Amino acid sequence: MKTLRARLLLNSLIPILIILPVMGVLITYLLETQVLLGNLTKELTRQAFLVADASSTYEEIWRDPVRAQGFVSRVSPSLTAKLMLFDPTGHLIVSSDPEDSYLIGQVFDVPDAQLLLEKEIPAEITINNRKIQDIIVPVFNNQGSLIGFVRLLNPLATIYERSQTLREVLWFVLAGGFIVALILSWQLARVVEKPLRETTQAAYHLASGETPQPLDEVGPQETRLLLRAFNTLTERLQTLETSRKRLLANLVHELGRPLGALRSASQALLGGAGDDPQLRQELMQGMDDELVRLQGLLNELAHLHDQVLGPLELVCQKVNTAEWLSRFLPTWERLATDKKLSWQVNLDKNMPIDLYIDPDRLAQAVQNLISNAIRYTPPGGKITISALETPDEFRLTVEDTGSGISTQEQNLIFEPFQRGEAAQRLPEGMGLGLTIARDLVLAHNGRLTLNSTPGVGSRFTVCLPLTTVHEEPDN
Repeated sequence: MKTLRARLLLNSLIPILIILPVMGVLITYLLETQVLLGNLTKELTRQAFLVADASSTYEEIWRDPVRAQGFVSRVSPSLTAKLMLFDPTGHLIVSSDPEDSYLIGQVFDVPDAQLLLEKEIPAEITINNRKIQDIIVPVFNNQGSLIGFVRLLNPLATIYERSQTLREVLWFVLAGGFIVALILSWQLARVVEKPLRETTQAAYHLASGETPQPLDEVGPQETRLLLRAFNTLTERLQTLETSRKRLLANLVHELGRPLGALRSASQALLGGAGDDPQLRQELMQGMDDELVRLQGLLNELAHLHDQVLGPLELVCQKVNTAEWLSRFLPTWERLATDKKLSWQVNLDKNMPIDLYIDPDRLAQAVQNLISNAIRYTPPGGKITISALETPDEFRLTVEDTGSGISTQEQNLIFEPFQRGEAAQRLPEGMGLGLTIARDLVLAHNGRLTLNSTPGVGSRFTVCLPLTTVHEEPDN
């Protein structure tokens, strides 16, 4: 994790470490060399040559300090630099700066005019540490004789000093920015690294078979999405593990009871019970009932297998509703009668209706509803099967007068392996019947609704849209 944090920190600092110093140095260098130095040198050189040309036509100013002062007074307002005039020997004649009055007559270093001519250099420009100091231009009369020197001093000397100060301030700002960026990047790395570390540890614990606690969804948006995905995955894995354990327990129970009953009946028949016709008939009937329950269990497991493999695949065809219902309702009517339940079938006067459905799949859904109604309705109760067509849909209703389902249980009754309080008192069932019925109805683009009152009974309604049931869909 420390390596990860260091990498995150380094990745966040690389742009700051490279771009900011380079940009600061580059900007400072360009300002000094390309803007200030270049423009100032060009401008001072131009002004120095103009003053030299003008002063060469007035030779008297080089001999008379008064006229020299007058010349400087007229020219200096149009200049950006301090103007100084020297005689050929380097003595200061006049300066445009009144504070230089005490320097009048003193000797200054001036260039060798003859050497400048030989090198074809019109002026001497003094630059020190990328700072232009002054420009000295020799002045010649019409006969080519040296009559003096014009010197322009850099008026931006203080600006250079300020530039140096600015450069130092810039480095301090860059250093401060780097420190602040380092602190912020470290904090950002910690914010990103902590949830990643927790997620990695939780994933390791999960892979080791432990049950991790839900992680707090904090941090940047991407990190929160990762944590939310991990929490969802953990929750689903826990749900699947709980469902797996419940499925195994139910399978053991559901397979053990009918197999035990079948073995007892077969041993009774082998022991001579078959000699009594009435007893043989009762045993055979009991064995048939247990086989019917095993077949229902097999159907539930087959549906569960289909859910694992993918979406349900229906084999739809046009079906006559009256013929379709007559295939399985009589069997359930006999079971209801054996349990001493009242059985009633109410069909719409418009029956039969042609439905475009998968008859076996939809029959499985309806039979699951009927099986539940018979199972949880006590003797003396009533089972009512109704089928009718409304302007919008076809409805098939299974209603009972059983114990009913509470409001809290109604929200969970369609979840896999969920059994209501009344169902838990009975040994049969894996808690998949209603889930299978709902999935099969949804596969037909329909819906399964529940209305139930505890102590009164329950009504399950299969609703199929008429656009689905009346016309065969286009290929």
